[in-house]
Amino acid sequence: MTKTTETLERTRPDAVRRQSKLALSERDQFGEENAPINKRQTLATNQKPNEGLFASGRGHISTKPDRRAAANLYTPEQRLRRDKSPWTVVQGVLAPLQFLVFLVSVALVIRYLTSGVGAEAAHLSIIIKTGVLYLIMVTGAIWEKDVFGRYLFAPVFFWEDVFSMLVLALHTLYLAVIAFNLADTRTAMWIALAAYGAYVINAVQFVWKLRQARLQSRAMLEPPHTNMSAAAGSVR
Repeated sequence: MTKTTETLERTRPDAVRRQSKLALSERDQFGEENAPINKRQTLATNQKPNEGLFASGRGHISTKPDRRAAANLYTPEQRLRRDKSPWTVVQGVLAPLQFLVFLVSVALVIRYLTSGVGAEAAHLSIIIKTGVLYLIMVTGAIWEKDVFGRYLFAPVFFWEDVFSMLVLALHTLYLAVIAFNLADTRTAMWIALAAYGAYVINAVQFVWKLRQARLQSRAMLEPPHTNMSAAAGSVR
């Protein structure tokens, strides 16, 4: 031990002095090359339970739920049938078409209710909207049969189908009112608005399911978020 080292040793607290002597002893015993290994072993021994490899950002195992477990609407077989079915394309065309007809029709209905003008145009628009609804209901049932093996009320779309029945009933009620003159024009228009309100809610249901399906498809293409590769030293 050199004179300078002895001077430093006298100025250190006893605990630090003992630790320094231990380190020097280990260095003399194991050699300079192995000293860092012994230091790491000492640090690992004194480490807190929550510290270490998996407490750092690179070695962290995420506790967030795996997106693979979210939005499991389709089995792999059902996804394959959905992608192959021609009725999937039909639904993709009819859904925005119905929404466009709805926007025009609701504007005409509101114009009549607020001004009393354009009853015939409003009636015609509601009839067209109801016809498109019938068409999308029939083709949608065929699509559901192709994908899930049943025409209606597949478990994945059970509540959407239930609400679709309400939408269909209200549209049909409007047709019955004007066909058999069961009420005046203003009442028929309010029935149409009620049908349109139910349609909007039902559309939101299906849009939400479409979003879930997209999340599922995206999750199946991504690796699970465990970051085990980071623990091995790679960078994402």
